[in-house]
Amino acid sequence: MTPPDPAVQAMLEGRRADTGRRRQRVLAALAEAAKDGSETSVAAIARRAGVDRTFLYRHRDLLGQIHVQAAEPPTVPGGRGPAVSRASLQADLAAADARTARLAAHIRRLEGRLSEALGEQVWRESGIGGPDDTEQLQARITTLEQQVIDLELKLQDRDDDLAAARAANRELMAQLNRGRDAPRHPG
Repeated sequence: MTPPDPAVQAMLEGRRADTGRRRQRVLAALAEAAKDGSETSVAAIARRAGVDRTFLYRHRDLLGQIHVQAAEPPTVPGGRGPAVSRASLQADLAAADARTARLAAHIRRLEGRLSEALGEQVWRESGIGGPDDTEQLQARITTLEQQVIDLELKLQDRDDDLAAARAANRELMAQLNRGRDAPRHPG
């Protein structure tokens, strides 16, 4: 066996050293992203580390670390728990708006019922009172209206639960698809 050419040996050692420096930059970029809660994706880490994305795909261990960190919820700097994203704030706002609309409608119905009850009380106290069967029918209508309101509220709550479950399902499927669709290049 012939000894390796010194020039070739020097090139190989230089390449190994360059690879080691790039790996360190990627690991530092991952640590910084975890610390400041910034985006953790292949493109973001490659950009932050100053390496090409293909470098990350050739080094499966680094790619795996990126995917693991991306799957974890981001934290607020200082380690105070998960960060609040714009999307989560918008979802909370939309849910609060929907709840406010439901409560406003419920208040209007309750005000109407109170007005009717006070009107009936004044009517009875004045001695004018209506026939008994009309009062029974009115009481039945009021009971049925309340049942409808209760059922509408239950239905809205179930719709909200279903929407939340669908959103979680979409997010899980997106994460699964991102993991499955990641190109597999030999390292």
